[in-house]
Amino acid sequence: QVQLVESGGGLVQPGGSLRLSCEHRGSIFDMYVMGWYRQAPGNQREMVATFTGGGRRDYVDSVKGRFTIFRDNHLKTVSLQMNSLKPEDTAVYYCYGNGDGVDYWGQGTQVTVSA
Repeated sequence: QVQLVESGGGLVQPGGSLRLSCEHRGSIFDMYVMGWYRQAPGNQREMVATFTGGGRRDYVDSVKGRFTIFRDNHLKTVSLQMNSLKPEDTAVYYCYGNGDGVDYWGQGTQVTVSA
């Protein structure tokens, strides 16, 4: 059974940093795309950052220059370093993977940016 297991959410003050991590478990195939989405209350889920198997990284405009996505294919992990956090970054963050033509999602981890 394929699982995406997240860790690293929490409460942080504006201007602070958090790092989210996600491990891909339970399959022998590699995910072509791994990344992070987020969903704030009352909003649709949006892409935050993705990292393809070819090495391409994409970010939503609102996080460019503040967030960095990392991927380790050997360890099957994807991480999101979030710096200069703002209250509008508050959301549930979901790890995402696409492998063998199928989308997979983690259970979500809460990130709250508040003074």
